[in-house]
Amino acid sequence: MGLSEVLRPVSRFSSFKRTQIILQHLGMSKHTNSEPEVFLERKGCAGVITLNRPKALNTLTLSMVQQMYSQLKKWEQEPETSLIIIKGAGEKAFCAGGDIKVMSEAGKAKQKLTQVFFREEYTLNHAIGTCQKPYVALIHGVTMGGGVGISVHGHFRVATEKTLFAMPETAIGLFPDVGGGYFLPRLPGKLGYLLALTGFRLKGRDVQKGGIATHFVDSDKLTMLEKDLLALKSPSKENVAEILDAYQKKSKIDQDKPFILEKHMDTINRCFSARTVEQIVQNLQEDGSPFALEQLKILKKMSPASLKITLRQIMEGSSKSLPEVLIMEYRLSQACMRGHDFYEGVRAVLVDKDQNPKWKPAKLEEVTDEFLNDCFKSLGNDDLRF
Repeated sequence: MGLSEVLRPVSRFSSFKRTQIILQHLGMSKHTNSEPEVFLERKGCAGVITLNRPKALNTLTLSMVQQMYSQLKKWEQEPETSLIIIKGAGEKAFCAGGDIKVMSEAGKAKQKLTQVFFREEYTLNHAIGTCQKPYVALIHGVTMGGGVGISVHGHFRVATEKTLFAMPETAIGLFPDVGGGYFLPRLPGKLGYLLALTGFRLKGRDVQKGGIATHFVDSDKLTMLEKDLLALKSPSKENVAEILDAYQKKSKIDQDKPFILEKHMDTINRCFSARTVEQIVQNLQEDGSPFALEQLKILKKMSPASLKITLRQIMEGSSKSLPEVLIMEYRLSQACMRGHDFYEGVRAVLVDKDQNPKWKPAKLEEVTDEFLNDCFKSLGNDDLRF
């Protein structure tokens, strides 16, 4: 089923239902093509990464992550490579994330993949965040989860009218990882808290207006934009920014359309400023507006444990560096792999597809401080290190 078929009826669904539909695509992960899963090429002044699993919405495999990290480090050392560009093959997705179905199967089988994949993925996220050369991510199409991790920490993120951003992890018993604890609390107001807890989707120019993307370019201009970037000679970040700024100024799609959440930001800032999920729920109930009640409805369907992990992750991440956040998130990832809700979420969304997960604990008040402290505690010698 193509993405156009999935998105056609979205107006009839709640935000939660739309998130579930997109999450189902993360199960389309088997690479039956003989082509490489990722192309790593030198073009002009740039090292170009092309994620090449379009039928699987360019979801990430361990091999892809390892290849990208190794090549990124080599390009950083090459004087003739002065720019990194990353993009996704096909028109549907930049990258829909990691392969959660494979991770679930590996976790249930007690395989090391659940440790190795998260460790390698977060190491790549850190390498992108510390890359000394201009890093441009063309986030055209679906950009979720792991796809956010390989784009948002770079210098430039270019959205198009077809970009679809979401961090829907609380719907499957996870948390918005890949550095979500770093970038989400740094978005305007409490926007990042809403995105993290509810999985709210941003589309097109709203991805830039919300602070995820740095630029917006009409999709039919992407090919020319890439050509102009490749024609640069030893470009600085300022040189790259000049080209991206010039293209953005020429982009007309939804140019005058206000940010989709602009009229709700006061409600978001007020309700999501609470320091507990229970208080956020109470704030939304007391607000009583249709928008607040819709977010409340969504929160009640999410994993209670994931919601509490996520709020603490975002709050603590607001004062941590990216490396510190990734170390924290690695601990959380392993806690989720030891737990119940991730496997139950994957079962409900991807395996049985009954959309009716049975969370344990089932209620917010049953998620104890002791449980949370255990999730956040150091793994000792197994901790992620940079």
